[in-house]
Amino acid sequence: MASLYLVPRSGSIPEHTQLPQSLPSSRNPSFDSSNAHGPSLSRRGSYSVPMAAVPDAPITPPLSPGQTEHMDVGMEDDADVEDLDMIVDEAGRQSSSNITETAADSAALSPVPASTLEPRKSREAIDISRFREAQALSRSMGGPEGHRPLKLLEDEEVHLQKSGVKLTDFEVRGTLGTGTFGRVLLVRHRSSPNDTSAQNHFALKVLRKTEIVRLRQVEHVNAERYILSRVHHPFIVDLFATFQDSLNVYMLMSYVPGGELFTHLRRAQRFTPDVTRFYLATIILALQYLHSYNIIYRDLKPENLLLDSRGYLRLTDFGFAKIVDDRTWTLCGTPEYLAPEIIQSDGHGKAADWWACGVLCYEMLVGYPPFYDESPYGIYEKILNGHIHWPRGMDPLSRSLVRAFLNPDRTQRLGNMIGGPQDILDHPWFRGVDWDALERREINAPIIPHTSSGDDTRHFLHLPFPPAAEIPGLIKEETASPIQRFDPIAYQFLEF
Repeated sequence: MASLYLVPRSGSIPEHTQLPQSLPSSRNPSFDSSNAHGPSLSRRGSYSVPMAAVPDAPITPPLSPGQTEHMDVGMEDDADVEDLDMIVDEAGRQSSSNITETAADSAALSPVPASTLEPRKSREAIDISRFREAQALSRSMGGPEGHRPLKLLEDEEVHLQKSGVKLTDFEVRGTLGTGTFGRVLLVRHRSSPNDTSAQNHFALKVLRKTEIVRLRQVEHVNAERYILSRVHHPFIVDLFATFQDSLNVYMLMSYVPGGELFTHLRRAQRFTPDVTRFYLATIILALQYLHSYNIIYRDLKPENLLLDSRGYLRLTDFGFAKIVDDRTWTLCGTPEYLAPEIIQSDGHGKAADWWACGVLCYEMLVGYPPFYDESPYGIYEKILNGHIHWPRGMDPLSRSLVRAFLNPDRTQRLGNMIGGPQDILDHPWFRGVDWDALERREINAPIIPHTSSGDDTRHFLHLPFPPAAEIPGLIKEETASPIQRFDPIAYQFLEF
């Protein structure tokens, strides 16, 4: 789920778990690998959405030139296709990749029908010593990583409502999702007119404080609030207010009724290059905005992308987002989307988000991620070995874009070279995209979710209401006792 929309990481690896220096060939028992049909990771907190709940939606013409081609998702060897290791664009720049493609090991990475892939959960662990950290810092990262931010987040005004609104002003209308130590509720402001307009309904993320502390997520929850209270972008979910009571902390966010992109992708099995281009372009603009503040997102995947009523994406779940001026070493994210430098604990920054863009682009075009295995360690081995399969019929420009993003050398990775994100905007695959019009939301979206009102929940599971004892601040206003004022747990969430 998205942090906004999602309950923080269900099943996260404890923060001080040490991962082995080398990846074992057998499945690690600490990972849930019970799912025999796809990645062993289940959805981390995003709203649970049944496939049957998503109706057919009209596909409108996208914004860029028609390059849509029929794609055969059977695997082919590079010996039978044009060599695309070197593509030169109009500006004379060359994008190359050391990724190795092979069809010989197709048994180890057999394509799985899109309908069988389960939503993936994000995980976290720490695997870096002070000595290795010092070694990593002595090496240059190249590109825009480690540069001063274009803007300082601390200079941005906090846009949260600080007065005039309290928890008891909202009534619970439904449960949108549940997770390990929280849930997301659909709520309506009581004083607003009794209608179903979108302005009256919100998504309220409820997180149990004792579980946040037990799972060592205090820093991440506070960082999520700090970042979302200051950023504002049309493709990022809005945070309006935060609260806390004796049991929980609460984040009041915009309700995005169209459901996850993951659900729509699984229904369609795969997207055409034009549909993929529309969605990827919106994500690139959102990441470019975040990177201007030196914020790295670190959990890009279809499960964390929500469709609003107009069909535009909203990036959600900022539980792993972090302000990083140089590098960070936390091993966190979703296995299929991890960049090599994250797995190797080599220190990572903005380039890791651009790697994830390549994985997302491939998954939208093909229907499953380029590095797939039932075990997370199997996924890590494929990423580090550079094993990637290409479907027959993928057009040359799409392949060149994915290759440029999935360059294991981050100094040569698209988005992290001397031109920064502008290199992505100038790539021939995006030729014809009106980036300014897209950011102004003037382009017709390819998928328009069917919604009848602002409180329409057809794209989410209908889950039971939470017990009143678990959301005391929503039921009645609490009066803090002198003992509660010095509660050591509440003291860790002073900003809420």
